[in-house]
Amino acid sequence: MATRYKALQEAEAGTIGSSYDYIIVGSGIAGLYAALLAREHGSVLVLTKGSIDDCNTRWAQGGIAAPIGAGDSAEKHLRDTIEAGAGLVDEEAARVLTSEAAARIEDLVRLGVPFDTSEGEIALEILTESPDPAHPSRRLPPHPEPIRGSSGRTGGGALAVRAVRALNAMTDEASEYSCRHLILATGGAGQMYRVSTNPAVATGDGIALAYRAGAEVTDMEFVQFHPTALRLPGVQPFLISEAVRGEGGVLRDVRGERFMPNYDERAELAPRDVVARAIVDRIEGTGADHVLLDVTHLDRGHVIARFPQIYRFCLDAGLDITREPIPVSPAAHYTMGGVRTNVWGETTLPGLYACGECACTGVHGANRLASNSLLETVVFAQRVVQRTVESPGGSAPLRAGAVALSEAVAAEAGVPTREAVQAMMWEDAGMVRDAGGLSRAKAILSAWDASLPAPTDRESQELTDLVLCSRLVAEAALLREESRGAHYRSDFPEARDEWRRHLVFRGGARN
Repeated sequence: MATRYKALQEAEAGTIGSSYDYIIVGSGIAGLYAALLAREHGSVLVLTKGSIDDCNTRWAQGGIAAPIGAGDSAEKHLRDTIEAGAGLVDEEAARVLTSEAAARIEDLVRLGVPFDTSEGEIALEILTESPDPAHPSRRLPPHPEPIRGSSGRTGGGALAVRAVRALNAMTDEASEYSCRHLILATGGAGQMYRVSTNPAVATGDGIALAYRAGAEVTDMEFVQFHPTALRLPGVQPFLISEAVRGEGGVLRDVRGERFMPNYDERAELAPRDVVARAIVDRIEGTGADHVLLDVTHLDRGHVIARFPQIYRFCLDAGLDITREPIPVSPAAHYTMGGVRTNVWGETTLPGLYACGECACTGVHGANRLASNSLLETVVFAQRVVQRTVESPGGSAPLRAGAVALSEAVAAEAGVPTREAVQAMMWEDAGMVRDAGGLSRAKAILSAWDASLPAPTDRESQELTDLVLCSRLVAEAALLREESRGAHYRSDFPEARDEWRRHLVFRGGARN
């Protein structure tokens, strides 16, 4: 359904059609888990702009990270998380994440989430002898099916601190709802890029609207690209899990040459950003648009049993991965930045909360540890609801030094379309960046941001939100004159101590 979003800082008496204790915008795992908890404390309305299945959750393959295996611990998980984050992880938030992980897995089991089991215990998908590149311990249970729940009223939702206005395209009727607590769980902004593992709905709506409402947004330069997404003509990019490389899959260029040992001593088990940039370099060197992930040397039965979803998806696309290598390329995968929150999911605007990928708790730093994303959704969704009960109405303190986006500049920008945004971001603000490309992107995006008319339907609103999120990424990436985690500047290829800090944007702030 088409959705019209509009930020409403205040709602005049008499204009609200219905009132709820909680309004939750978004129907992925973060939104639905929060809704299931919130219903124990009051009335709940979940607003989603499309189908309840339109979310990243249902495409997750790496599992949900939790230190529940023998020999693992919250402290080990914390160390891994901090190491992956390249010096920018908020240790307090990461400690919350890892220390509360086991309890949240227990909650999911009680709610009926169908984890695989072995001898009465949750089966850990990643084994010590075939580790996920980022997880040295037995840690990851298979990802759950999406939590199911009722969305209450169908239609789309809009964020506000105290109210929501939603337009139902089926009836062309606008409705307004008031609430005591508004929770954003709108997901990330992967659709900023031409090649993305994210569904079409991942347009950064919550991030953009929170910024416009005056909330702080941070770490937007850190966009994680998954190194291996299926690349077949006419087929939506589909994530090929890192566990495939963990099981012994090797990367070859289109000439058949294995190349990862030339880039990193860890070869295929190097971190995501290292593998992604190596693939891009090899793609540019060969003139192809992909490389090959080869598992044909592995036992056929084991591959099918170990990766049934990947096997079936590829087979439906005409590719038998046990007999032919998989064409893959990097794809935008996860937005590590977002609406800045504290460890209770409070934003800098009282009454407005955020959790899941649209939020930035600080647990991921500059480079998310694989499979921490699903864990983050349930840990901080629970804490949001807990906060609304125990200490409602608070907010995260404003960050000193927050800046506003720069003034719009005149530029030969052409016509803004989703495809134009995606192509420019892929070329100028993608995996490898420099001042020239980022400056060009910043100028064009600022011109588009200033020239777009007020949105009137879902399509125009999504474009407006994508332009703003892209502009935040480009400006942050241009300011950060170093390389760190998922942010790589070819003109500043090393990390710099003076940049071990966060860039925070706030609507209405002054430079």
